[in-house]
Amino acid sequence: MEALRELAPQHGIEMVEHRPDPCPREWLEAVHDHDYVDEVFRAEVPREKERRIGFPVTSRIRDRVRHTNGGTWLAARLAIEHGYAANSAAGSHHALSQTGAGYCVFNDLAVAANRLIAEGDARQVLIVDCDVHQGDGTASLTAGRTDIFTLSLHAEKNFPARKARSSLDVPLADGVDDDGYMEALGRHLPACIADFAPDLVLYQAGVDPHAQDRLGRLALSDEGLARRDRFVVAEARARAIPIASALGGGYGNDQRAVAQRHARSMLVMADENAKTACVRADAGVSE
Repeated sequence: MEALRELAPQHGIEMVEHRPDPCPREWLEAVHDHDYVDEVFRAEVPREKERRIGFPVTSRIRDRVRHTNGGTWLAARLAIEHGYAANSAAGSHHALSQTGAGYCVFNDLAVAANRLIAEGDARQVLIVDCDVHQGDGTASLTAGRTDIFTLSLHAEKNFPARKARSSLDVPLADGVDDDGYMEALGRHLPACIADFAPDLVLYQAGVDPHAQDRLGRLALSDEGLARRDRFVVAEARARAIPIASALGGGYGNDQRAVAQRHARSMLVMADENAKTACVRADAGVSE
């Protein structure tokens, strides 16, 4: 968040912060197993599940993940009003029904999508996952639903070893660069939007496809990440579809560099939303 505050003025973007409420227990239990939610709320998650998550689930972690899950829902509600909004955390796409996994405790994407539909804020939600790792938890938690579509572009040979089945998976070979990535994204995303006709997009905007990411196997540059993010936002906003992003993955020894990648990603998306809004206004189109 500090990197975002630092870079926003340099890009001429006014940033408005909102603090989410903690996600209610019943919203989590609508997606996750009741007993697992109870384990997290009591901060008594079994050791084998903590090993799968990657860290102990303390009361502090419990409180944090409740707020990050509330943040993705709030970002979506704000996106409905403003076109685009970002959760500067979350993107916990590996969390499954009965356990967390891969540094993820609860799956904010699935929780938010389910709640937005239940409350009538959306009829059909498209979850676009461009993290370098497949969104296996999101795919599993939303499997069989006709009102949620999951699109995952990911490194084929990366975590998780056992992939779930998204509505559409686009596995990428090691070392795919900017042009190769954009060719795949350009081939699949517009078709998904046209065929599924969502009225809301949730975007898992991980920066771990970057060439210098410690856990990625792809080779995107800074410019490649920016092209990706602009394209995703532009495809949604050109059709007047609101889009909310979650942070997703990003790993490296230089934490400041990773934080700046995340911050640039959010600023690029905010800028693209503003440009699209200007174009629509110039064309005399109101939303």
